[in-house]
Amino acid sequence: MSLRKAYLIVFIILLVDQFSKIYIKTNFVYGESGQIDVTSWFKILLIENEGMAWGTVIPGIYGKLFLTVFRLVAVTGIGYWLWDSVERKHSSNYLIVAISLILAGAFGNIIDSVFYGVIFDDSYGHLATIFSEKPYGTWFHGKVVDMLYFPLFEGNWPEWLPVLGGQHFKFFNAIFNVADAAISIGVGILLVFNKKAFHHQH
Repeated sequence: MSLRKAYLIVFIILLVDQFSKIYIKTNFVYGESGQIDVTSWFKILLIENEGMAWGTVIPGIYGKLFLTVFRLVAVTGIGYWLWDSVERKHSSNYLIVAISLILAGAFGNIIDSVFYGVIFDDSYGHLATIFSEKPYGTWFHGKVVDMLYFPLFEGNWPEWLPVLGGQHFKFFNAIFNVADAAISIGVGILLVFNKKAFHHQH
């Protein structure tokens, strides 16, 4: 696969990711009050993630800044990995597509972290405004916008199960975005099609 095609994958994912985030951010009120139930197992709602996956936050004044800088370094490394894989010519298309998806997803969330804090106001109790005169944050301190929610089923853990016994659970409980999905699919390709993705490198 050519580098142009790989970059096209990245561009399309980024376009869909940012369009969906900007639309949700400017048309949905934060939280369940603005939720749309597409089906019983698929809902769209606006939440914002200040940290990493599953909402994990690095504490301290510089925690968010450190996370954003780390993401920038990681994207640079992934970008080089993509370029190097294409330049080798013999790299598998499975590998190139997977890296392209991971790069697009990581870059999409970085855009939120770097820019959203200075171009949006908050979404609490009202619709957010883009290019607001009173943005909610500063450079490198933006929140990642999530909106896709798939609560496929829920129930209670068996009473005999240690620690979790009797507790209520819901699957799938995470709320994510297009960028997250791209990263997950890319990693999934590398795991499921590992031999095909790396067969020329063994």
